[in-house]
Amino acid sequence: MTIDFENESGKDLGIELYEIAESVISTALDYMDCPYESQVSLLITDNEEIHKMNLQHRQIDAPTDVLSFPMVTYETPGDFSILEEDGADCFEPDSGELMLGDIVISADKVLEQSAEYGHSVKREYAFLIAHSMLHLMGYDHMTEEDAAEMERLQEEILKQLNILR
Repeated sequence: MTIDFENESGKDLGIELYEIAESVISTALDYMDCPYESQVSLLITDNEEIHKMNLQHRQIDAPTDVLSFPMVTYETPGDFSILEEDGADCFEPDSGELMLGDIVISADKVLEQSAEYGHSVKREYAFLIAHSMLHLMGYDHMTEEDAAEMERLQEEILKQLNILR
């Protein structure tokens, strides 16, 4: 597994950002039975920069907590079986790793939301990564049923890591 990690936020969240990301990403991949070595890009930024990205990519003129940019389109969320047939361009040529996509997290939102929801910075950060990993594996929350499924999977992934509310 390769994680291209960058913290451009200038903020110290008081937690081991890379180590937590690595454990959440690895656990999410294992939990979802991803059969491939994978590659994920993770950028930690601030509200100003994520606001610009949100406006550019989603036409939403406000900062958000996390943005996900999947590299793969799945017929069924979490179903990796089609990738070898149809998804040859989603594998990194040199390493052979599955390029899942990019995650962008606002450090400002991690701090704000952990205080708002009354849980640790670590829990909020880990939650956002788990949430985004599910997006990178084809899940979404456009319907109530899909949102409930994502919530269940996120909680199961975090439970495996003993990162609880």
